[in-house]
Amino acid sequence: MFIVCGEALFDVFIGGESNRALHLDAHPGGSPFNVAIGLARLAQPVSFLGGIARDMLGDRLVGVLDAEHVGTGMLSRFDAPTTLGMVELSADGVPRYAFYGNGAADRLLTPDHLPALAPDIRAIHLGSYATVVEPVASALETLVRRERDTRLIAYDPNVRLNVEPSVARWRDKVETLAGLAHLVKISDEDAHLLYAGESDDTLALRWLAKGAAVVVMTRGGKGASAWSAGGRVDVAAPPITVVDTVGAGDTFQAAMLAWLAENAALDAAKLATLPSDRLQALLRFAAEAAAITCSRRGADLPRRSELALG
Repeated sequence: MFIVCGEALFDVFIGGESNRALHLDAHPGGSPFNVAIGLARLAQPVSFLGGIARDMLGDRLVGVLDAEHVGTGMLSRFDAPTTLGMVELSADGVPRYAFYGNGAADRLLTPDHLPALAPDIRAIHLGSYATVVEPVASALETLVRRERDTRLIAYDPNVRLNVEPSVARWRDKVETLAGLAHLVKISDEDAHLLYAGESDDTLALRWLAKGAAVVVMTRGGKGASAWSAGGRVDVAAPPITVVDTVGAGDTFQAAMLAWLAENAALDAAKLATLPSDRLQALLRFAAEAAAITCSRRGADLPRRSELALG
């Protein structure tokens, strides 16, 4: 069983205009929300832990989780609005975001809301802006510190400066959580934003020295790299026609976690000792899954039947 922690919101895609009306297309989302659905679609038992509004949009978010077979027993409901993430796509499908979420439900989780976890929960994933905005950031760090010695911790910063504009704040939280997580995944865009001038190898090796078992860097159409005690491995991205890249990183993360579960490696010690050929297999499986998401609009993550055996 997986627990995925963080924000749940609506991505509102900005469309065309007609008769002075702006056409909007709303989709449930949020990076952790997508990862949870991605795991469920890859046939992994998963529950979502986070704050969701007691409003019409919050009810729809819960309904989506139920429909996707994501457990909702660890949700906390708040009398607060649902975050809206406005999304405008460039001509080549790259998203630009603006978030409207000050005081929203997904930021209100506190350490007092954290439940006791059952023994069958083997891994926890967290990431994105819920790890830097308060009080939810403190709640999630408390959870990770409490559970990291008995469960695999996976982390993806998924930086959003339009939610928290301070690069220093992001860097501080990333350094803390990268030192607590066993599997750290970061995009090259986020790495270069936070650590300009520092080489990818230097960054990854520092995080390994701080306690990570595996560090993964995704590079979009250029593939992905992974570092462990056994060295570095690289894989190319599958050739595809990109519709947009929304949800690609979340798909990659969900697919890595699903691969680890399927290959009896959902354990910090086993992850740390994965041979190079198995680490490459992990990256290839995740890259294939992310490519499927990029081939269709929005965060439409693949199902297990769409992927070859890892």
